Amino acid sequence: MPRHRDALPQLDGGLFVTDGGIETTLIFHDGFELPEFAAFPLLEAEDGREALRRYYGRYAAIARGLGTGLVLESPTWRASPGWGERLGYSAEALDDLNRRAIELMVEVRGEAGVDPVVISGCIGPEGDGYRPERLAADEAEAYHMTQIESFASTEADMVCGLTMTYPEEAIGIARAAADAGMPAAVSFTVETDGRLPTGQTLAEAVAQVEDATDGAPAYYMVNCAHPTHFGHALAAGEDWVSRIRGLRANASTLSHAELDGAAELDEGDPKELARQHAALRGALPALSVLGGCCGTDDRHVGEICRAWIAGG
Repeated sequence: MPRHRDALPQLDGGLFVTDGGIETTLIFHDGFELPEFAAFPLLEAEDGREALRRYYGRYAAIARGLGTGLVLESPTWRASPGWGERLGYSAEALDDLNRRAIELMVEVRGEAGVDPVVISGCIGPEGDGYRPERLAADEAEAYHMTQIESFASTEADMVCGLTMTYPEEAIGIARAAADAGMPAAVSFTVETDGRLPTGQTLAEAVAQVEDATDGAPAYYMVNCAHPTHFGHALAAGEDWVSRIRGLRANASTLSHAELDGAAELDEGDPKELARQHAALRGALPALSVLGGCCGTDDRHVGEICRAWIAGG
């Protein structure tokens, strides 16, 4: 049975560690090939499952060492119907792998030595993670319901829509999750100017989702951008900022277009990245979940969490 579906502990304060850039870690550090940037096929073989256990175990060790909670985000960012079809998976096989991903998270939770541990079913965009390929909200709801229903029948406590580039898809995910009885977090990708790829501000995107869903998301996050890209958008102290509870930043200051064209991984400077996160502490009074995105690994996330705690 899910442990926290009825009451997510990260909404009650305290710090929760989550993971970093899983795909960039698996490709550049562990040597895996991930067609379409998809990690979930690794669940099919024991060497892949063991690599995932090691990956998540490193973040569990950070949480254990710091005495924080832990959010385990499943390796299913690409495990939705359209991407599954492109990768050659039937609907039945995809359903099975989404369930197996949560089973692996349950195994990791059992070995983590951390409490509380929240298991989250990760949902990626229907299209590209950097460019808005827009669905209407009802189309997004229908598209993502399949994966959310798979998670709803497991021990997952929540779902999280990562790298959302426009509000309509976030609205669809929030509505589908509510229909399935699952708490949902929504995480927006922003560009170097702190705006979504649509040109909307974070404030406008959050307001649009809030208005269309009656405030259904449990919380919002910002991901796949460097703190210097979005820090100014959080500094005004407006009410909507209190709905931001998580950050998953990139290690690099490069734009998404530059990252797409890069042949090597830009890992940035973990200590500098941690200092840049700590500088945002005063602007984010409700923040409780810290991890990373492209180019980050456990070194970055460990430094970020330690700097955040030290600044409290």
